Amino acid sequence: MSTLRINVILFGIGNVGSTLINQVIESQKFFLEKRNIDLRFPIITNSTLAFFEKEGVKNQWEANFAQSAIPFRIEDIIEYVKEQQFENLIAVDATASSEIVNSYIPLIQNGFNIVTANKKANTLDLNFYNELRENLKVFDKTFLYETNVGAGLPVVQTINDLHFSGEKITKIRGVFSGSLSYIFNRFSSEETTFSKILADAEKNGYTEPDSREDLSGNDVARKLLILAREIEQKFEFSDIKIASLLLPELNEQHSKAQYAINKTLFDKPFNIAKITQAQNHVLRYVGELDVITQKLEVKLISVPKSTALGQLKGADNLIEIYTKSYGEIPIVIQGAGAGKEVTARGVLTDILKIADKIKIQEAVFQ
Repeated sequence: MSTLRINVILFGIGNVGSTLINQVIESQKFFLEKRNIDLRFPIITNSTLAFFEKEGVKNQWEANFAQSAIPFRIEDIIEYVKEQQFENLIAVDATASSEIVNSYIPLIQNGFNIVTANKKANTLDLNFYNELRENLKVFDKTFLYETNVGAGLPVVQTINDLHFSGEKITKIRGVFSGSLSYIFNRFSSEETTFSKILADAEKNGYTEPDSREDLSGNDVARKLLILAREIEQKFEFSDIKIASLLLPELNEQHSKAQYAINKTLFDKPFNIAKITQAQNHVLRYVGELDVITQKLEVKLISVPKSTALGQLKGADNLIEIYTKSYGEIPIVIQGAGAGKEVTARGVLTDILKIADKIKIQEAVFQ
């Protein structure tokens, strides 16, 4: 059986992108022996520069990138892969860039499958969302984004499989943010101030560089919207009711410096929320889609310690999926929902799924 060469064009060499390359290099021999798949990175880019690999120079990407990367446009990449007659193309988006998302459709039209860790494409307006999927059908390409929700956890796939097997999903609820999971898990179990735990979360790299992005609830809302659309609910981002954790004097209208010195203002309101809840209850920041009432909400809730949400530890994510068949007992998916290693591994799993699909298509046409 001949080896299938997969050409991965990687956009973004930050934490996730560089970890992905290293995971592939580490497992290259394994993929060749076990799956007959040769994963290659002929083009690697950051936001402004691209490195075009010369045949025969493998696995020295960091040194090569520093020496030989040149400014690029998406058109240059499309032209290059045509000139080189590269087949089995997968564009991997390991950025948070809107510009690359705008290039998804031209890439699909020029023979690329897409794997993304970038949530933007699935949370833009429904017109773009639908146009992207129309192009995937017309050009018979695949778009995978398992890491959009829960990093390496099989959340998107599970919800998709349930929905398209005819199962009626009635509700999806969960803790979708690793940073907010860490903050409230500690705040519920320790006699420590909210601002001290927030500072620890920032120091440990759990939050975005500006933690207001986490506390605003927008990231949780994006993940909830992705799952709602996965079961063909026609929601826009503006339909989500978001109860932000930010205070009027600590919101996005103030400078980062003002925010940094005033974080102790969080302590009083959160302490009140903690001591006024029912006994043996804990605070959790959740996203919730109720399909029956057509409500999408992101909010702080109080749950019994004895529940799955109440027992959450560390920075874990936990997603509950309620369905008609399972009734009141939800399907629960829990585990690490953040981190460059698990996210890169999730991206790699999506790449290998597309490689397997290409292999099947090739076998059919032979």
